[in-house]
Amino acid sequence: MMMRLIRPSLFGSFALFFVAVPFLYSQVSLPRISDMVLADVQDDAADVLVLFREMPDLSEVTTLPTKQAMAEMVYARLRLTADQSQQVVKNWLDLHQLPYKAFWVVNALSLTVNREQLEQLAAFPEVQHITSDRAGIHMAKVQMEPISPPAGIEWGISKTRADQVWTLGIKGKGAVVGGLDTGFKWDHPAIKLQYRGWDGVNAAHNYNWFDGVKQNSPLNPSGSNPCGLDLKVPCDDDNHGTHTMGTMVGLDGDNIIGMAPEAKWVACRNMERGWGMPSFYLACFQWMLAPTDVNGQNPDPSKAPHVINNSWYCAPEEGCPSLAELIPFETAVNNLRSSGIMVVVSAGNSGPACGTVQYGPAIFEKSFSVAATNINNEAASFSSRGLVTFDASNRMKPNIAAPGHNVRSSIRGDAYAALSGTSMAGPHVAGMVALMISANPKLAGHVDQIEQIIKETAVPHTTSETCGGVSGTQIPNPVFGYGRIDAFAAVNKALLVASEVEEQPQQFVLTPPYPNPFNPSTRLTLTAEKAERVNVSVFDALGRKVTELFDGVLAAQETKAFLFEAQNLPNGLYFIRATGTTQSHVRLATLLK
Repeated sequence: MMMRLIRPSLFGSFALFFVAVPFLYSQVSLPRISDMVLADVQDDAADVLVLFREMPDLSEVTTLPTKQAMAEMVYARLRLTADQSQQVVKNWLDLHQLPYKAFWVVNALSLTVNREQLEQLAAFPEVQHITSDRAGIHMAKVQMEPISPPAGIEWGISKTRADQVWTLGIKGKGAVVGGLDTGFKWDHPAIKLQYRGWDGVNAAHNYNWFDGVKQNSPLNPSGSNPCGLDLKVPCDDDNHGTHTMGTMVGLDGDNIIGMAPEAKWVACRNMERGWGMPSFYLACFQWMLAPTDVNGQNPDPSKAPHVINNSWYCAPEEGCPSLAELIPFETAVNNLRSSGIMVVVSAGNSGPACGTVQYGPAIFEKSFSVAATNINNEAASFSSRGLVTFDASNRMKPNIAAPGHNVRSSIRGDAYAALSGTSMAGPHVAGMVALMISANPKLAGHVDQIEQIIKETAVPHTTSETCGGVSGTQIPNPVFGYGRIDAFAAVNKALLVASEVEEQPQQFVLTPPYPNPFNPSTRLTLTAEKAERVNVSVFDALGRKVTELFDGVLAAQETKAFLFEAQNLPNGLYFIRATGTTQSHVRLATLLK
């Protein structure tokens, strides 16, 4: 349940929101404009990401006991930081009629500019760096294997002992996985029942699906997208996404393909026929932290998934051999993790050479990177190896290994196919996380603890390969990480452990405002579990108190309704905070006149 969500200090001085920066910031001396952008803008306009200096302090999140509390605090602080620090630049862009997309999962704007506009943007003191928003590619070409008939329980499930977890009555119920990929055929019979938007009769795609793809990629030579753009209903233009989701949750008769067949799934398309842009990827990261309706409105962090699968990488074609171009991705991954979402990432298909875990997001410290194994528990030849040398960290990657060779799962046309790649390994891990959370819901949001259980219960695997001076005979090693996942062992350990932060009794509940967005007023209610003195006040995006809705004592089980009237207030984001003796809850409302 929701605990003390945001302390009153959140609304004091906005200037207190500074935090230790992501690893790559410490490794890179950032110019105002990246070399790639300067090259792109010489003869034409350039697609860019404008990164701002300010970042919120999210260190307090670790004290919160529940995933929902973490998610709502992270969302509120990210939104506050972005709304304030971007405002001057937004005003300038509006004045010059330059359209833009605003992000808060990273403090950034995406837009298209010419050389003169680029130089003017770079002169704003709020701007840290301007980087490229050029198109790139998904997790390198997976290998299509010969089509095989249904095998009952697919080998990856039995090898990881997920089927033994099912005998405990644990199949993923109560857990939600998220897929960021080429789209998803939501009504494929293996994954339709597990789609969170399907109630058995009707499909509701708001908060369950979002399309981050708003334009055709210039890297696709053949016409327009077969699914279309900015979709309000899920569609897969490649097969890749439908296949990965099947491995997480799929089940259809004899097609027993998914690790957690009773888990629910939500999804976001971040690639256009396999090609993406940084802004596509960031749009989906942002949606996963606080899902919205299909139009991208009314974000709600309480609807975020527990774990997300990322079977893609930021490619050389979009400048990601440059550390500077990776900073937005690392920042987004860190913020997602702070909100209680585990970020599973395929390690890459550039093996078998050492040092081939070389692309974001697989190289990031906070990503949980997954190598691929075959049915004989050997490392797949294509599976990327560590150490991470690209950023000079010599970081141990991959973290873990999972089945990724000849993996049979769902594809378009209500069909099935066997594919090979670390793209197929990551979904096994995400599905296992769903099983763990289903077994022990108190683990939800405690990503460090979940990852530690996975590493401690993995089946150790060694190799004669030595990479970066690290022998393959040690655990962890640069080929298998801590070893191949063991779902049965991980779930049994999950059942035995208590969450690191125990849940506190809930004192009162503040409902979300309705309608939201609103004009000119919105309603919400407060219910006390026991007698409690509560103050309910409203703050604007700068942390200034604009009105007080209530200050008094609620009796046990008493419900009080409030009307926030904003006829005389400007458009914008407002924070409605209920503060009791030991807890504080916050709801966000958007005024649009």
